[in-house]
Amino acid sequence: MKRLLFSAACVAFFLMADAQQLKTPQPSTTQTVKQELGLGTVELSYSRPNMKGRKIFGDLVPFDKVWRTGANGATVLTFTDEVTIGGTKIPAGKYGLLTIPSANEWTIIISKQTDVTSPTAYKQDMDVVRVKAKPMSLPWSFETFGISFENIKDNGCEVMMAWDKTLVSFTINTDVDAKVMKQIETVMKNDSRPYFAAAAYYAENGKDLNQAIVWFDKAIEQNPKAFWVYYQKAKALAKQGKKAEAMAVSMKSMELAKEAKNDDYVALNEKLQKDMK
Repeated sequence: MKRLLFSAACVAFFLMADAQQLKTPQPSTTQTVKQELGLGTVELSYSRPNMKGRKIFGDLVPFDKVWRTGANGATVLTFTDEVTIGGTKIPAGKYGLLTIPSANEWTIIISKQTDVTSPTAYKQDMDVVRVKAKPMSLPWSFETFGISFENIKDNGCEVMMAWDKTLVSFTINTDVDAKVMKQIETVMKNDSRPYFAAAAYYAENGKDLNQAIVWFDKAIEQNPKAFWVYYQKAKALAKQGKKAEAMAVSMKSMELAKEAKNDDYVALNEKLQKDMK
């Protein structure tokens, strides 16, 4: 009897040990996405369930109830800088992303709760902001639920959520301009001044083009072979309507680019010159 019990214990032990060593694919895989946004980053961590032949919205994901917006654990967004969602400024930090799907309108919730995995755990008084969004019906189907950052701009992006034939999105904004302008004001007082970076920002963001051109000239003094600086200066002059000056500067940029065997800038200058004719 003792031998029988000992043998049974050994079998149970080895079965448990074997089970602990067995690794199988997760039915809902996890994904972490990190995106540069403005001067900081936004990171998203969530689990991705599959359709597997099931009806999704209005069934597997009930309408008019809080959804963790994924599977398994909570869906979490982390911002390294202050952002704005739905007109509400949100300090840097970690937040839960929740949704309330319905047939014609979704509610997007950014919450201080980062551990909501079921509707019963959700506390509305922990909401940071709520945003309404219209679901879009797609002509094709996404088997796996996905969230992505799209339409990336200097001052924001769209967060797109897609599953089955439904796409929903909301916008994240960040105040880049005020931060960059403050930096420029500070660094341009230093001995080593980033003339090109400051000038390029001014030229591309509707700032004082005359000041931008002065800084481009300073950058050229620092590096007379910098064909990319000549190109940006030519673009700024073209924006001012000074086509003759812009053409001359662009020709210089092309000449230097050819010397450096940089075909990309040769092509950029060719296009710029063509657009000015």
